[in-house]
Amino acid sequence: MPKTSTKPPTPAERSPLRRWLGFLLPIAALLAILAWGTAREPETATPTPTEFALPTTYGTTVSLTDILARGDAVLYFSMGVGCDGCFLQIPEIERGLASRGFQLVPIMVNPPAAVAAEARRFGIDRPILIDADRSVSSAYGMLGIYGHRDRPSHSFALVRADGTIEWVRHYPTMFVPAEEFFAEFDRVG
Repeated sequence: MPKTSTKPPTPAERSPLRRWLGFLLPIAALLAILAWGTAREPETATPTPTEFALPTTYGTTVSLTDILARGDAVLYFSMGVGCDGCFLQIPEIERGLASRGFQLVPIMVNPPAAVAAEARRFGIDRPILIDADRSVSSAYGMLGIYGHRDRPSHSFALVRADGTIEWVRHYPTMFVPAEEFFAEFDRVG
């Protein structure tokens, strides 16, 4: 009677298919998890305008009504502290927007002191609105884009003086060169 072994086969005794599956399945599972968590396509639906009043890095409070009383605005929702490109974006497009008759309104979710310190580091001398509880970012559909569940990614909303939202754009990068931004913005702005 032949002797049967109860020990599992060694890697050399396994079939080539089993070896490949043992290697590829964990990688495929990891890629699926990463894709699920980071690749959510931005929604194409335009959010409903939502009135808000937010504190700023200057210790004041600014409402959407205050902003729109001065004309059309581009709300710029970004990651904030920890993202140098998010701060560099402000001067990159602010002058271009002003020359086109739009005001740029940066909105970040970090504590005001941290945002103010970063703004100073980048030479930004303007108030930045603080959405600490993320209610405004959520209302405008800016959360959960490109893997950032708890903060905006790099997104813009053009809000006309009458309160209508005309354009929303989410960028997968943390900095958009002015030429690229305005090539797209000028089609709607």
